[in-house]
Amino acid sequence: MGHQVVRLSLVLASQSPRRRELLATAGIPFTVRVADVQEIRAPGEPPDSYARRLARAKAESVWEGRDEIVLGADTIVVLGQDVLEKPRDAADARLMLQRRAGREHVVITGICLRHPGGVEIDSSATRVRFSALTAAEIDAYVGTGEPMDKAGAYAIQGLASKFVEHIEGCYFNVIGLPLSRVYRYLKTLEKSVA
Repeated sequence: MGHQVVRLSLVLASQSPRRRELLATAGIPFTVRVADVQEIRAPGEPPDSYARRLARAKAESVWEGRDEIVLGADTIVVLGQDVLEKPRDAADARLMLQRRAGREHVVITGICLRHPGGVEIDSSATRVRFSALTAAEIDAYVGTGEPMDKAGAYAIQGLASKFVEHIEGCYFNVIGLPLSRVYRYLKTLEKSVA
């Protein structure tokens, strides 16, 4: 009789369909448990710290102290010193896209894995360069409705894919989860309870 390997179940603390799709595509089994966390950046809070803090708040809010790993994540888009949240309306989305046209921006996803032994907090940054966009292209894209519930007003895996000239870093991170990094943590945590 060899020792039994204890498998910690993974709980995704997010209602993002994109994060669910990423985990499923990677073949990582999980369940979803969502909590409502206020996403308000503190004055002067560095973008990276903000993404990590929200990821932790999401994970902690649904943690039930069981033999499980709760994964919280938060994705933000940074242009210069500004954090671009989800657009308030079509005009806001248009402005975000205008500002980013022909420029590079950074997408940061903070992750937090809350587990019986404590907490792992990390973040991943990916640089994305948009091609120059005409007003007509921006209007057409905003008109599709796709930018409305996305940080920074675009989906790299959707209709905005044709605007992406260059990417440096993890592609999946831009969609909402740095998959290889999450997987690495999960493997390490599995070993620690085996």
